[in-house]
Amino acid sequence: MAGAVGVHVISTQLPVAFISAMKQRGSAIRCAANTPNKRYNIAVLPGDGVGNEVIPVAVDALRLAGSLEGLDLRFEELPIGGVALDLVGVPLPEETLTKAKNSDAVLLGAVGWPKWDNNPKHLKPITALLQLRAGLEVFSNLRPITVFPQLVDSTFLRKDTAEGVDLMIIRELTGGIYNAHPRGFTTNEQGDEVGFCTESYSATEVDRIARVAFDIAKQRRSKLCSVDKATVLEGSMLWRKRVTSMALEYPEVEVSHLLIDTAAMDLVRHPRQFDTILTGVMFGDILSDLAAMIPGSVGLLPSAALGDSGPGIFEPVHGSAPKHYGKDTVNPLAAVLSAAMLFRYGLKEESAARRIEIAVSDVLDRGFRTRDIHTPGTALVGCKRMGEEILRSLDARVSTSNGSGV
Repeated sequence: MAGAVGVHVISTQLPVAFISAMKQRGSAIRCAANTPNKRYNIAVLPGDGVGNEVIPVAVDALRLAGSLEGLDLRFEELPIGGVALDLVGVPLPEETLTKAKNSDAVLLGAVGWPKWDNNPKHLKPITALLQLRAGLEVFSNLRPITVFPQLVDSTFLRKDTAEGVDLMIIRELTGGIYNAHPRGFTTNEQGDEVGFCTESYSATEVDRIARVAFDIAKQRRSKLCSVDKATVLEGSMLWRKRVTSMALEYPEVEVSHLLIDTAAMDLVRHPRQFDTILTGVMFGDILSDLAAMIPGSVGLLPSAALGDSGPGIFEPVHGSAPKHYGKDTVNPLAAVLSAAMLFRYGLKEESAARRIEIAVSDVLDRGFRTRDIHTPGTALVGCKRMGEEILRSLDARVSTSNGSGV
Protein backbone atom coordinates (compact mmCIF):
# COMPACT_ATOMS: atom_id res chain seq x y z
CA MET A 1 0.00 0.00 0.00
CA ALA A 2 0.99 3.60 -0.41
CA GLY A 3 2.37 5.67 2.41
CA ALA A 4 1.27 9.04 3.67
CA VAL A 5 -1.81 10.69 2.26
CA GLY A 6 -3.43 14.02 2.88
CA VAL A 7 -5.76 14.07 5.87
CA HIS A 8 -7.37 16.81 7.86
CA VAL A 9 -9.02 17.15 11.22
CA ILE A 10 -12.59 18.38 11.06
CA SER A 11 -13.40 21.22 13.42
CA THR A 12 -15.15 20.24 16.62
CA GLN A 13 -17.11 23.49 16.73
CA LEU A 14 -20.85 23.50 16.15
CA PRO A 15 -21.67 22.87 12.46
CA VAL A 16 -21.92 25.85 10.14
CA ALA A 17 -25.29 24.66 8.79
CA PHE A 18 -26.65 24.58 12.34
CA ILE A 19 -25.36 28.04 13.22
CA SER A 20 -26.75 29.47 9.99
CA ALA A 21 -30.14 27.86 10.55
CA MET A 22 -30.35 29.12 14.10
CA LYS A 23 -29.48 32.65 13.01
CA GLN A 24 -32.15 32.55 10.34
CA ARG A 25 -34.84 31.71 12.87
CA GLY A 26 -33.47 34.04 15.53
CA SER A 27 -32.60 31.38 18.10
CA ALA A 28 -29.77 31.47 20.56
CA ILE A 29 -27.03 28.99 19.83
CA ARG A 30 -26.84 26.53 22.68
CA CYS A 31 -23.70 25.35 24.35
CA ALA A 32 -23.15 21.80 25.50
CA ALA A 33 -25.72 20.49 27.95
CA ASN A 34 -22.84 19.23 30.06
CA THR A 35 -19.20 20.10 30.41
CA PRO A 36 -17.30 17.70 28.09
CA ASN A 37 -16.04 14.79 30.17
CA LYS A 38 -15.39 12.12 27.56
CA ARG A 39 -13.26 12.40 24.45
CA TYR A 40 -13.59 10.20 21.38
CA ASN A 41 -11.71 10.11 18.09
CA ILE A 42 -13.81 9.32 15.02
CA ALA A 43 -12.23 8.34 11.70
CA VAL A 44 -14.39 9.79 8.92
CA LEU A 45 -14.17 8.05 5.53
CA PRO A 46 -16.65 9.69 3.12
CA GLY A 47 -15.31 7.63 0.21
CA ASP A 48 -17.00 7.91 -3.17
CA GLY A 49 -20.10 9.46 -4.67
CA VAL A 50 -22.91 10.39 -2.33
CA GLY A 51 -20.78 9.44 0.64
CA ASN A 52 -19.44 12.96 0.29
CA GLU A 53 -22.98 14.37 0.64
CA VAL A 54 -24.43 12.28 3.45
CA ILE A 55 -21.40 11.91 5.72
CA PRO A 56 -21.08 15.65 6.43
CA VAL A 57 -24.72 15.59 7.58
CA ALA A 58 -23.98 12.62 9.86
CA VAL A 59 -20.88 14.33 11.26
CA ASP A 60 -22.91 17.45 12.06
CA ALA A 61 -25.47 15.31 13.88
CA LEU A 62 -22.76 13.47 15.81
CA ARG A 63 -21.08 16.71 16.77
CA LEU A 64 -24.23 18.42 18.01
CA ALA A 65 -25.71 15.40 19.79
CA GLY A 66 -22.34 14.68 21.36
CA SER A 67 -21.97 18.29 22.51
CA LEU A 68 -25.40 18.20 24.10
CA GLU A 69 -24.36 15.06 26.00
CA GLY A 70 -21.05 16.53 27.13
CA LEU A 71 -18.94 14.49 24.72
CA ASP A 72 -15.83 15.85 23.04
CA LEU A 73 -15.72 14.29 19.56
CA ARG A 74 -12.67 14.73 17.35
CA PHE A 75 -13.11 13.91 13.66
CA GLU A 76 -10.36 13.11 11.15
CA GLU A 77 -11.24 12.69 7.49
CA LEU A 78 -9.33 10.02 5.55
CA PRO A 79 -9.41 8.75 1.95
CA ILE A 80 -10.75 5.36 0.89
CA GLY A 81 -12.03 3.71 -2.28
CA GLY A 82 -11.88 5.48 -5.62
CA VAL A 83 -10.82 8.72 -3.95
CA ALA A 84 -7.76 6.94 -2.53
CA LEU A 85 -7.03 5.33 -5.90
CA ASP A 86 -6.94 8.79 -7.43
CA LEU A 87 -4.67 10.10 -4.66
CA VAL A 88 -2.18 7.31 -4.08
CA GLY A 89 -3.05 4.42 -6.39
CA VAL A 90 -4.49 1.97 -3.83
CA PRO A 91 -8.05 1.71 -2.47
CA LEU A 92 -7.02 1.59 1.20
CA PRO A 93 -3.89 3.60 2.07
CA GLU A 94 -1.81 2.44 5.00
CA GLU A 95 -2.38 5.70 6.83
CA THR A 96 -6.15 5.36 6.55
CA LEU A 97 -6.08 1.86 8.00
CA THR A 98 -3.65 2.79 10.76
CA LYS A 99 -5.67 5.79 11.88
CA ALA A 100 -8.91 3.82 11.63
CA LYS A 101 -7.42 1.18 13.93
CA ASN A 102 -6.41 3.87 16.42
CA SER A 103 -9.82 5.54 16.42
CA ASP A 104 -12.78 4.87 18.69
CA ALA A 105 -15.13 4.35 15.73
CA VAL A 106 -15.16 4.62 11.94
CA LEU A 107 -17.86 6.48 10.02
CA LEU A 108 -17.86 5.32 6.39
CA GLY A 109 -19.77 6.74 3.44
CA ALA A 110 -19.48 4.48 0.40
CA VAL A 111 -16.92 2.94 -1.95
CA GLY A 112 -17.28 2.34 -5.66
CA TRP A 113 -17.39 4.36 -8.86
CA PRO A 114 -17.90 3.39 -12.54
CA LYS A 115 -14.45 4.74 -13.41
CA TRP A 116 -12.89 1.81 -11.55
CA ASP A 117 -15.26 -0.99 -12.60
CA ASN A 118 -12.79 -2.60 -15.00
CA ASN A 119 -9.82 -2.49 -12.64
CA PRO A 120 -8.27 -5.76 -11.45
CA LYS A 121 -9.80 -6.93 -8.19
CA HIS A 122 -7.01 -5.61 -5.96
CA LEU A 123 -7.49 -2.14 -7.45
CA LYS A 124 -11.27 -1.94 -7.18
CA PRO A 125 -12.76 0.43 -4.57
CA ILE A 126 -14.77 -2.42 -2.98
CA THR A 127 -11.50 -4.11 -2.06
CA ALA A 128 -10.90 -1.26 0.38
CA LEU A 129 -14.02 -2.22 2.31
CA LEU A 130 -12.94 -5.86 2.54
CA GLN A 131 -9.45 -4.81 3.64
CA LEU A 132 -10.86 -2.40 6.22
CA ARG A 133 -13.09 -5.10 7.69
CA ALA A 134 -10.15 -7.49 7.86
CA GLY A 135 -7.82 -4.86 9.33
CA LEU A 136 -10.29 -3.94 12.06
CA GLU A 137 -11.24 -7.60 12.62
CA VAL A 138 -14.96 -6.96 12.45
CA PHE A 139 -17.10 -10.02 11.85
CA SER A 140 -20.70 -9.14 12.71
CA ASN A 141 -22.86 -6.91 10.50
CA LEU A 142 -25.93 -5.37 12.17
CA ARG A 143 -28.67 -4.26 9.80
CA PRO A 144 -31.80 -2.88 11.53
CA ILE A 145 -34.97 -2.79 9.43
CA THR A 146 -37.57 -0.44 10.86
CA VAL A 147 -40.76 0.93 9.31
CA PHE A 148 -41.26 4.44 10.65
CA PRO A 149 -44.97 5.04 11.27
CA GLN A 150 -44.64 8.36 9.39
CA LEU A 151 -43.39 6.51 6.29
CA VAL A 152 -45.74 3.55 6.12
CA ASP A 153 -47.15 4.92 2.86
CA SER A 154 -43.69 4.69 1.29
CA THR A 155 -43.30 0.94 1.72
CA PHE A 156 -43.26 -1.40 -1.27
CA LEU A 157 -45.46 -3.85 0.64
CA ARG A 158 -49.09 -3.58 1.61
CA LYS A 159 -49.51 -1.08 4.40
CA ASP A 160 -51.01 -3.63 6.78
CA THR A 161 -48.06 -5.95 6.13
CA ALA A 162 -45.36 -3.36 6.73
CA GLU A 163 -46.82 -1.54 9.74
CA GLY A 164 -44.91 -2.20 12.93
CA VAL A 165 -41.93 -3.98 11.37
CA ASP A 166 -38.88 -3.72 13.64
CA LEU A 167 -36.24 -6.38 13.10
CA MET A 168 -32.48 -6.80 13.20
CA ILE A 169 -30.52 -8.84 10.66
CA ILE A 170 -27.18 -10.04 12.02
CA ARG A 171 -24.92 -11.14 9.19
CA GLU A 172 -21.58 -12.90 9.55
CA LEU A 173 -18.96 -10.96 7.58
CA THR A 174 -15.63 -12.75 7.34
CA GLY A 175 -16.34 -16.41 6.56
CA GLY A 176 -18.54 -18.28 4.11
CA ILE A 177 -18.49 -18.30 0.36
CA TYR A 178 -17.36 -14.67 0.05
CA ASN A 179 -14.14 -15.27 1.97
CA ALA A 180 -13.24 -18.95 2.18
CA HIS A 181 -10.57 -20.71 0.11
CA PRO A 182 -9.84 -22.30 -2.30
CA ARG A 183 -11.31 -20.00 -4.91
CA GLY A 184 -10.33 -18.83 -8.35
CA PHE A 185 -10.44 -19.85 -11.99
CA THR A 186 -9.41 -23.04 -13.76
CA THR A 187 -10.22 -25.17 -16.80
CA ASN A 188 -12.15 -28.43 -16.61
CA GLU A 189 -11.54 -31.65 -18.53
CA GLN A 190 -13.70 -30.42 -21.38
CA GLY A 191 -11.60 -27.29 -21.75
CA ASP A 192 -14.28 -24.98 -20.33
CA GLU A 193 -13.25 -22.10 -18.12
CA VAL A 194 -14.49 -22.57 -14.55
CA GLY A 195 -14.85 -20.07 -11.73
CA PHE A 196 -15.19 -21.52 -8.24
CA CYS A 197 -15.63 -20.48 -4.60
CA THR A 198 -15.80 -22.45 -1.39
CA GLU A 199 -18.71 -22.36 1.04
CA SER A 200 -17.06 -23.00 4.39
CA TYR A 201 -17.72 -22.17 8.04
CA SER A 202 -15.76 -23.28 11.09
CA ALA A 203 -17.28 -23.91 14.50
CA THR A 204 -15.39 -20.90 15.87
CA GLU A 205 -16.79 -18.60 13.17
CA VAL A 206 -20.35 -19.76 13.78
CA ASP A 207 -20.08 -19.62 17.55
CA ARG A 208 -18.81 -16.05 17.74
CA ILE A 209 -21.49 -14.59 15.44
CA ALA A 210 -24.20 -16.71 17.09
CA ARG A 211 -23.26 -15.34 20.51
CA VAL A 212 -23.59 -11.79 19.19
CA ALA A 213 -27.04 -12.64 17.84
CA PHE A 214 -28.23 -14.31 21.06
CA ASP A 215 -27.01 -11.38 23.16
CA ILE A 216 -28.77 -8.85 20.92
CA ALA A 217 -31.94 -10.95 20.82
CA LYS A 218 -31.98 -10.86 24.64
CA GLN A 219 -31.92 -7.07 24.50
CA ARG A 220 -34.80 -7.01 22.02
CA ARG A 221 -37.79 -9.39 22.16
CA SER A 222 -35.89 -12.63 22.89
CA LYS A 223 -36.77 -14.18 19.56
CA LEU A 224 -34.04 -15.46 17.22
CA CYS A 225 -34.42 -16.99 13.76
CA SER A 226 -31.34 -18.64 12.27
CA VAL A 227 -31.32 -18.85 8.45
CA ASP A 228 -29.30 -21.42 6.51
CA LYS A 229 -29.51 -24.02 3.73
CA ALA A 230 -28.89 -27.08 5.85
CA THR A 231 -30.68 -29.37 3.39
CA VAL A 232 -27.85 -28.97 0.86
CA LEU A 233 -24.76 -27.21 2.22
CA GLU A 234 -22.37 -28.79 4.70
CA GLY A 235 -21.40 -25.37 5.98
CA SER A 236 -25.06 -24.77 6.81
CA MET A 237 -25.37 -28.16 8.47
CA LEU A 238 -22.58 -27.19 10.85
CA TRP A 239 -24.13 -23.73 11.24
CA ARG A 240 -27.45 -25.19 12.39
CA LYS A 241 -25.74 -27.67 14.70
CA ARG A 242 -23.72 -24.96 16.45
CA VAL A 243 -26.64 -22.53 16.79
CA THR A 244 -28.83 -25.31 18.20
CA SER A 245 -26.14 -26.18 20.72
CA MET A 246 -25.64 -22.56 21.82
CA ALA A 247 -29.38 -22.14 22.32
CA LEU A 248 -29.03 -24.26 25.46
CA GLU A 249 -27.07 -21.39 27.03
CA TYR A 250 -29.92 -18.95 26.30
CA PRO A 251 -33.14 -20.62 27.54
CA GLU A 252 -34.92 -17.23 27.59
CA VAL A 253 -34.47 -16.83 23.82
CA GLU A 254 -36.99 -18.50 21.51
CA VAL A 255 -34.98 -20.05 18.64
CA SER A 256 -36.22 -21.15 15.22
CA HIS A 257 -34.50 -22.23 12.00
CA LEU A 258 -35.52 -21.41 8.43
CA LEU A 259 -34.08 -22.30 5.06
CA ILE A 260 -33.01 -19.26 3.07
CA ASP A 261 -35.73 -19.63 0.42
CA THR A 262 -38.47 -19.88 3.03
CA ALA A 263 -36.99 -16.97 4.98
CA ALA A 264 -37.01 -14.79 1.86
CA MET A 265 -40.68 -15.57 1.23
CA ASP A 266 -41.67 -14.98 4.84
CA LEU A 267 -39.74 -11.72 5.02
CA VAL A 268 -42.00 -10.34 2.31
CA ARG A 269 -45.20 -12.14 3.30
CA HIS A 270 -45.14 -11.65 7.08
CA PRO A 271 -42.14 -9.56 8.19
CA ARG A 272 -43.54 -8.80 11.66
CA GLN A 273 -42.94 -12.41 12.70
CA PHE A 274 -39.20 -11.67 12.81
CA ASP A 275 -37.29 -9.95 15.57
CA THR A 276 -33.63 -10.99 15.26
CA ILE A 277 -32.37 -12.87 12.20
CA LEU A 278 -28.98 -14.61 12.26
CA THR A 279 -27.38 -15.76 9.01
CA GLY A 280 -24.17 -16.13 7.02
CA VAL A 281 -22.42 -13.72 4.71
CA MET A 282 -24.16 -14.49 1.41
CA PHE A 283 -27.65 -15.15 2.73
CA GLY A 284 -27.37 -12.04 4.89
CA ASP A 285 -26.35 -9.98 1.87
CA ILE A 286 -29.47 -11.12 0.01
CA LEU A 287 -31.93 -10.89 2.91
CA SER A 288 -30.80 -7.45 4.07
CA ASP A 289 -31.17 -5.99 0.57
CA LEU A 290 -34.55 -7.65 0.18
CA ALA A 291 -35.61 -6.29 3.57
CA ALA A 292 -34.54 -2.81 2.48
CA MET A 293 -37.71 -2.60 0.42
CA ILE A 294 -39.92 -3.02 3.48
CA PRO A 295 -39.32 0.53 4.83
CA GLY A 296 -39.45 1.85 1.26
CA SER A 297 -35.91 3.03 0.54
CA VAL A 298 -32.29 2.02 1.05
CA GLY A 299 -31.84 5.67 2.00
CA LEU A 300 -33.31 4.81 5.40
CA LEU A 301 -31.05 1.91 6.33
CA PRO A 302 -27.99 2.17 8.59
CA SER A 303 -25.52 -0.56 9.45
CA ALA A 304 -22.75 -1.45 11.87
CA ALA A 305 -19.82 -3.85 11.55
CA LEU A 306 -18.40 -4.95 14.90
CA GLY A 307 -15.65 -7.17 16.26
CA ASP A 308 -14.76 -8.48 19.69
CA SER A 309 -12.84 -5.29 20.44
CA GLY A 310 -11.53 -2.20 18.71
CA PRO A 311 -13.41 0.28 16.53
CA GLY A 312 -16.50 -0.67 14.57
CA ILE A 313 -17.48 0.54 11.11
CA PHE A 314 -20.74 2.44 10.74
CA GLU A 315 -22.13 3.13 7.28
CA PRO A 316 -25.34 3.65 5.29
CA VAL A 317 -26.12 0.69 3.05
CA HIS A 318 -27.02 2.59 -0.11
CA GLY A 319 -23.57 2.69 -1.71
CA SER A 320 -22.06 5.49 -3.78
CA ALA A 321 -25.18 5.97 -5.99
CA PRO A 322 -23.53 7.60 -9.03
CA LYS A 323 -26.90 8.60 -10.53
CA HIS A 324 -27.65 10.78 -7.51
CA TYR A 325 -24.23 12.25 -6.83
CA GLY A 326 -24.00 16.03 -7.01
CA LYS A 327 -27.76 16.59 -7.31
CA ASP A 328 -28.59 17.15 -3.63
CA THR A 329 -31.31 14.49 -3.90
CA VAL A 330 -29.87 11.67 -1.80
CA ASN A 331 -31.46 10.81 1.54
CA PRO A 332 -29.05 11.41 4.48
CA LEU A 333 -31.18 9.56 7.05
CA ALA A 334 -29.33 6.24 6.60
CA ALA A 335 -26.05 7.98 7.38
CA VAL A 336 -27.57 9.87 10.32
CA LEU A 337 -29.02 6.66 11.73
CA SER A 338 -25.62 5.04 11.25
CA ALA A 339 -24.30 7.85 13.45
CA ALA A 340 -26.85 6.82 16.07
CA MET A 341 -25.57 3.24 15.84
CA LEU A 342 -22.04 4.59 16.23
CA PHE A 343 -23.05 6.17 19.52
CA ARG A 344 -24.96 3.07 20.70
CA TYR A 345 -22.70 0.20 19.63
CA GLY A 346 -19.38 1.93 19.03
CA LEU A 347 -19.12 4.35 21.96
CA LYS A 348 -21.79 2.91 24.30
CA GLU A 349 -23.42 6.34 24.52
CA GLU A 350 -27.10 5.40 24.52
CA SER A 351 -28.44 8.86 25.39
CA ALA A 352 -26.68 10.44 22.42
CA ALA A 353 -27.97 7.69 20.13
CA ARG A 354 -31.52 8.30 21.30
CA ARG A 355 -31.14 12.04 20.73
CA ILE A 356 -30.40 11.42 17.06
CA GLU A 357 -33.18 8.88 16.61
CA ILE A 358 -35.73 11.19 18.23
CA ALA A 359 -34.57 14.03 16.00
CA VAL A 360 -35.04 11.88 12.89
CA SER A 361 -38.55 10.97 14.01
CA ASP A 362 -39.29 14.63 14.70
CA VAL A 363 -38.17 15.67 11.20
CA LEU A 364 -40.48 13.06 9.71
CA ASP A 365 -43.31 14.25 11.99
CA ARG A 366 -42.78 17.73 10.60
CA GLY A 367 -43.32 16.40 7.10
CA PHE A 368 -39.89 16.74 5.49
CA ARG A 369 -39.05 14.14 2.85
CA THR A 370 -36.30 13.55 0.32
CA ARG A 371 -37.27 12.33 -3.13
CA ASP A 372 -37.02 8.61 -2.37
CA ILE A 373 -39.66 8.80 0.40
CA HIS A 374 -41.74 11.73 -0.82
CA THR A 375 -45.52 11.32 -0.83
CA PRO A 376 -48.30 13.83 -1.59
CA GLY A 377 -48.81 16.36 1.17
CA THR A 378 -45.22 16.26 2.45
CA ALA A 379 -42.42 18.77 1.87
CA LEU A 380 -39.87 17.68 -0.74
CA VAL A 381 -36.34 18.72 0.31
CA GLY A 382 -32.78 17.87 -0.64
CA CYS A 383 -29.98 16.31 1.33
CA LYS A 384 -28.62 19.57 2.75
CA ARG A 385 -32.01 20.85 3.85
CA MET A 386 -32.86 17.55 5.48
CA GLY A 387 -29.60 17.80 7.40
CA GLU A 388 -30.47 21.30 8.59
CA GLU A 389 -33.88 20.11 9.77
CA ILE A 390 -32.28 17.27 11.74
CA LEU A 391 -30.10 19.79 13.54
CA ARG A 392 -33.15 21.97 14.25
CA SER A 393 -34.89 18.96 15.75
CA LEU A 394 -31.90 18.14 17.92
CA ASP A 395 -31.92 21.72 19.21
CA ALA A 396 -35.68 21.73 19.68
CA ARG A 397 -35.47 18.64 21.86
CA VAL A 398 -33.04 20.46 24.12
CA SER A 399 -35.42 23.42 24.27
CA THR A 400 -38.26 21.14 25.34
CA SER A 401 -36.32 19.20 27.94
CA ASN A 402 -34.14 21.97 29.39
CA GLY A 403 -36.43 24.98 29.27
CA SER A 404 -34.35 27.95 28.23
CA GLY A 405 -31.28 25.89 27.42
CA VAL A 406 -27.90 25.90 29.08
